[in-house]
Amino acid sequence: MRILDNDFQDRKINYKNLLKYGFIKENDCYVFESKTHDDNFKIIVEISKNKKTSKIIDLQTNSEYILVDVKNTYGNFLGKLKEEYDEILKDIIEKSTTKDIFKGKQEKEIISYVKKKYGDDLEFLWDKFPTDAVLRNKINNKWYAAVLMINENKLVANTDNLITIIDLRCDKEKINEIVDNNKIFKGYHMNKNNWITIKLDGSMPTKEICNMIDESYKISLTK
Repeated sequence: MRILDNDFQDRKINYKNLLKYGFIKENDCYVFESKTHDDNFKIIVEISKNKKTSKIIDLQTNSEYILVDVKNTYGNFLGKLKEEYDEILKDIIEKSTTKDIFKGKQEKEIISYVKKKYGDDLEFLWDKFPTDAVLRNKINNKWYAAVLMINENKLVANTDNLITIIDLRCDKEKINEIVDNNKIFKGYHMNKNNWITIKLDGSMPTKEICNMIDESYKISLTK
């Protein structure tokens, strides 16, 4: 049996999508079964709040085929079976879950606000930077925000905390006026003449940040 906890780490499960994918709800557990392409094996995936596992059953012996999870086992047949098994698990995760990197209270409030007002979800564009995401408007696909997890010493010296920030577009005439290098900074990893950075640590009220998101969204529509 394969334990899938690491595969679902930092992922939010959409249980409705599990049902659409073909899972069947059995009490508090969602169960998916699918035969392999040669009909000789059956893949079983079980997902609940406390358990996420998968296994392959050899239909000729009606027993678990453990070789797919044994390291340093080789062979053309076994390689193809492992590949099919892994592809199904990957497909389930891609179609039934979303990334859930940002778990802080203010982070969730911001993400919820954007989803409710603009219908936009965070887009994770870079495999090398799995904690970096952007928000873009649907009209011209321009970014109006970036939500990133960085070391605080990128903004403030002599600190070593991992923090979440949001980069927003800002009227260049206002930037020098509002940047205080405490709550608001010139854009991190962005054009500092057009972007600002805010720490999502509660130091600035969520309502104020949402107002600035609205301004950033408006700017993205015109520039």
